Amino acid sequence: MSAAPFSPSKRVSRIRISPSLAAAQRARELREAGRTIVDFTAGEPDFDTPQHVKDAAIAAIEAGETKYTPVNGTAALRDAIRERMLRSSGIRYEDSQITVGGGGKQLINLAFAATLDAGDEVIVPAPYWVSYPDMVLVNDGTPVPVQTRTEDGYRLTPEALRAAITPQTRWLVLNAPGNPTGAVYDRASLESLAVVLADFPHVWVLSDEIYDEILYTDEPYVSFAEAAPALRDRTVTVNGVSKAYAMTGWRLGYAVGDERLIAAINKLQSQSSSCPSSISQAAAAAALTGDQTFVAECSAAYRERRDRAVSALERVPGLRPSVPDGAFYLFVGCSGLIGKRTPSGDTIENDLDVTLYLLDTAGVAVIQGSAYGSEPFFRISFATGLDQIERGTAAIAAAVAKLS
Repeated sequence: MSAAPFSPSKRVSRIRISPSLAAAQRARELREAGRTIVDFTAGEPDFDTPQHVKDAAIAAIEAGETKYTPVNGTAALRDAIRERMLRSSGIRYEDSQITVGGGGKQLINLAFAATLDAGDEVIVPAPYWVSYPDMVLVNDGTPVPVQTRTEDGYRLTPEALRAAITPQTRWLVLNAPGNPTGAVYDRASLESLAVVLADFPHVWVLSDEIYDEILYTDEPYVSFAEAAPALRDRTVTVNGVSKAYAMTGWRLGYAVGDERLIAAINKLQSQSSSCPSSISQAAAAAALTGDQTFVAECSAAYRERRDRAVSALERVPGLRPSVPDGAFYLFVGCSGLIGKRTPSGDTIENDLDVTLYLLDTAGVAVIQGSAYGSEPFFRISFATGLDQIERGTAAIAAAVAKLS
């Protein structure tokens, strides 16, 4: 008797595989097949985790710290997060306002799971990180993309925010520095959004600040909760150690905010992963409390890579790279390539065609802007060496020159 065919739930069916992970996988497959590929898809630092952080993890293993921890993290890590937030934002969070998880991504997902019901809306400024809309959908909510403009620095304006809010709006997602644009909000911009939100007490703010240590402006980073103290009781700030400390594989993030929301997140986590890895928590505590020279050195390296990539691509006819104020991505306008013909006679009709052409002809893997809710663009990650940046941008220029 044959087994019944597998049928995925509606929850699974209404979301997609992460486009960035899919693009990275495609690049790996081509390399395994013998192709030389310059991979600009992965939002992952190419630097190794600092040695003192690895030493802390090894010491935790040798000390037998390999058991379950509290759902909201070890006391040592919570202390490290509290001191880090006090240092960076001037805000002191109590234990009941702090939680940790298997990466910032998990905590965003849990925040939505803890608050969204069918019909609830989440405002997501576009271009957006590819996972926000799908995490809303998987938790029965409705994502509401709101387009931002190049001339506004890809920042959400108060007017656009006010126009997007409805009685069903539950969340506004802010990501700064942003993926894929590197957009950063200054204090005045955040305060102007807070003025709008003061009129809508049913709307909460999820501030994803995972790239806050990778900044190229002369002004210090300003957290939304710092800029809008009157809204702190409906703001959750998400951060982690993946980007600043080159710890993507350690899967450790944290969130701070209203104790009622944090309790709900902890309740959900208690019935899912129970707690994050004890070893990763020891490593994260060392990262947050230890020598921060690594962070400054990486940011300086990313700035040099940014400048090199922008300089190369802005000379390519048909491409318009934005200059990010943070993170390690370029969002490249490619409207000048739409309608052109490839050497094989195919017409480039959209930004997906652009990315496929660059992959096939130049051996360069990028991600189409439509995956981020805006087109025609493509995203380049410059979290890779200068030699790769020079080789990849030169290959892009040569491939574009073949279009007619």
